[in-house]
Amino acid sequence: MSTFPVGKLPSDFLRELLGILPTGQRVVLGPAIGEDAAVLAIPDRYLVVKTDPITFATDAIGWYAVQVCANDIATTGAVPLWFLATILLPPVQATPALVRCIFDQIASACRALNVGVVGGHTEITADLQRPIVVGCMLGEVSADRLVRTGGARPGDLILLTKGVPIEATAIIAREKREALLAHFSPAFLDECAHFLYDPGISVVRDAQVAMQVGGVSSMHDPTEGGLLTALWELAEASGCTLEVSLYDSPEVWLPQGKKLCEFYGLDPAAAIASGTLLLTATPPKVSALLQAYQQAQLPIFQIGRVVAGPAAVNDLKKGPLPRPQRDEIARLF
Repeated sequence: MSTFPVGKLPSDFLRELLGILPTGQRVVLGPAIGEDAAVLAIPDRYLVVKTDPITFATDAIGWYAVQVCANDIATTGAVPLWFLATILLPPVQATPALVRCIFDQIASACRALNVGVVGGHTEITADLQRPIVVGCMLGEVSADRLVRTGGARPGDLILLTKGVPIEATAIIAREKREALLAHFSPAFLDECAHFLYDPGISVVRDAQVAMQVGGVSSMHDPTEGGLLTALWELAEASGCTLEVSLYDSPEVWLPQGKKLCEFYGLDPAAAIASGTLLLTATPPKVSALLQAYQQAQLPIFQIGRVVAGPAAVNDLKKGPLPRPQRDEIARLF
């Protein structure tokens, strides 16, 4: 029997599996391809819920878990408020120092976002090779401000903040530092590793700027599978075709990330890319959005438009772009 490669399940198979799941009552937005979080109706507002595991990064795993879950809450237009974590530790690494470090990272990240830690679970797990933290974040949004990945409509323009791939750059520099020191300077690798914090993998502020301006029809956090997978997820969730200009837009690609990806023969367009916000907006609001991001000192680029048609991603230079089968980073582990 064949097995799946490391990474996300194939989207068609996952869609089949999601179709057999009961969603229960008061579910505004349940499990769906491309959607970042669940939305539940409670009196006077919506409760937004997200869970995500951290499996690649190790030295900042607690901090990571908070950020990626907060990102997916923020892309719905909601405010992250409460966090829970399940921490699984390998027996050979489960020292008091490691456990304290992970707890300190979670505490620091939550304080920075004004998020409360309300529960979780910690255990030493047999046969585990590296620590895993599964985060769960909850937030709130008013019904009239909810944003969905599937909200993009023909005529909307596609925008991208900061550039890609921020997260892959940090992971490669942190996880492969010893091997890379023979080819890159310590200063360069330090800079790449610090991408975790600057420009940073959080898009909470990016989303807040967009929500302050309005006119945003869709927001999405490019994580596993990188920018290409995020574009495909947006197209599938919205039922539209995306026409983009990625390969004639050098500013989209962070040069440090390109260098590290090229060294390992990885495609930066399909490498995990938390830290950039993918959004669509109505044309009358784009000028105000660009101005707001400039004032917030957050880089932003217009990379394409949404058009009527089946779910697809077409580059104006390269033509149809295939959906990545897995994240490029998975090839390193």
